Amino acid sequence: MEFSIKQGGPEKLKCGCVVAGVFEGGKLSQAAQAIDQASKRVISEIIARGDMTGKAASTLLLHKPAGVAAERVLLVGLGKAEELNAKGTVEILRATFSALNNTSAKDAALYLFDEEAGQDKLWVLKQAVLCAADAAFRADGMKSKPGKQAVLKQIILASANRPTAAMKTALDQAVATAHGMELTKTLGNLPGNICTPTYLAAQALALAKKHRSIKTTVLEEKDMQRLGMGSFLSVTRGSEQPPKLITLEYYGAPRTQKPVVLVGKGITFDTGGISLKPGADMDEMKYDMSGAGSVLGTLQAVAEMGLKLNVVGVIPTCENMPSGRATKPGDIVTSMSGQTIEILNTDAEGRLILCDALTYSAKFKPDTVIDIATLTGACVIALGSVASGMFANEDKLADELIAAGNDAHDRVWQLPLWEDYQPLLDSNFADMANIGGRAGGTITAACFLARFTKDYRWAHLDIAGTANKSGKDKGATGRPVPLLTQYLINKANGK
Repeated sequence: MEFSIKQGGPEKLKCGCVVAGVFEGGKLSQAAQAIDQASKRVISEIIARGDMTGKAASTLLLHKPAGVAAERVLLVGLGKAEELNAKGTVEILRATFSALNNTSAKDAALYLFDEEAGQDKLWVLKQAVLCAADAAFRADGMKSKPGKQAVLKQIILASANRPTAAMKTALDQAVATAHGMELTKTLGNLPGNICTPTYLAAQALALAKKHRSIKTTVLEEKDMQRLGMGSFLSVTRGSEQPPKLITLEYYGAPRTQKPVVLVGKGITFDTGGISLKPGADMDEMKYDMSGAGSVLGTLQAVAEMGLKLNVVGVIPTCENMPSGRATKPGDIVTSMSGQTIEILNTDAEGRLILCDALTYSAKFKPDTVIDIATLTGACVIALGSVASGMFANEDKLADELIAAGNDAHDRVWQLPLWEDYQPLLDSNFADMANIGGRAGGTITAACFLARFTKDYRWAHLDIAGTANKSGKDKGATGRPVPLLTQYLINKANGK
């Protein structure tokens, strides 16, 4: 899908469809007023008849109204102007693209950036791009007869005013973010028999081939053995698939600048190991590599934007399978840091691969390390699918991530990382256990990781509830790529 910004009156723009807003109560947006005047009050008559009330996210399609150059006009309800907020704006945009994709229009011009719409123009522009890309995304590529691709191929973000440099920058950033989300969603939706650790490594190498600013390195099992990654390797023992430790280095600034390191959990399928999961919904454990997918998607976006900062992606990836060679509950392993871990539950495996990856990340002398993981079902219970759980060992970093999440509408909620929780990980036989019991499971998982991150500022994102949807809308969401890219944009801009 292509995106562009154009200046011009909505009644004069030749395209497949022009989109204009109507507020609840019949008040017309600036674009709708221009169309209404050119068409000799067609919209006013429709409102008078009660066919368009302006209710938020409602739509009405008009065909070839007189005096308008476009083939169609899509009226979109904006609700009450004083009540329009971020959530409502996103719902309106989703309804807009759903309606557009039900037409035969190949291109559409959106006039949804009027001042009275109550939202920042640049923010609405970015959300429009992300919603358009999401509506066009298809997850049926492995069907013998995939569904028809959307006819809509070009989105014009139109305004009566001259486009600014800030609008063009926002558009470029949004398009790059959308491309990163597409990669993340595509990888997440692939089944575990295709998206293996070897496949993820190949995708990382392909990303470096596509973007010369990225350097990819793949370490094999023997390399991890030499590094002493006993915790990571304990997870992969039951699998026939070889593990990989993938690093992607992007240098958009002088190498003297300390990088931001993104560490993504890459369990390409999680059976739970010997602590076997229930069979129901186990197919969704293909999404346990969503942290890794989000790192790849974010690096793709960063390279496309050409951000002037340094970013490193670290992806520990393997399967968690039961077999005669698999790690057993009660086994004790030694992590790369030298700390020993009693494994009480082999289904708490994400933290076991992350802890060695976090220790390894110190070699890059990072400014900041952020790990991203579908780590705990407890986070889904706590926060549902709206916000990702967030922990940080520095309040300033937490504030930066919260601000970036609010900007991107990909929000996080900070949970405590207090020392009071650490005793729950005590073990009689090792330096720590890998679980702390049912109570506060999301917190004790983060506390476990905190033991390996004392040398740098660090944040942990638990995306178990936000990385994918279940039910009839089952599929990867591409989160938290918008959050991560916005954080990196802010950092590159010195915010």
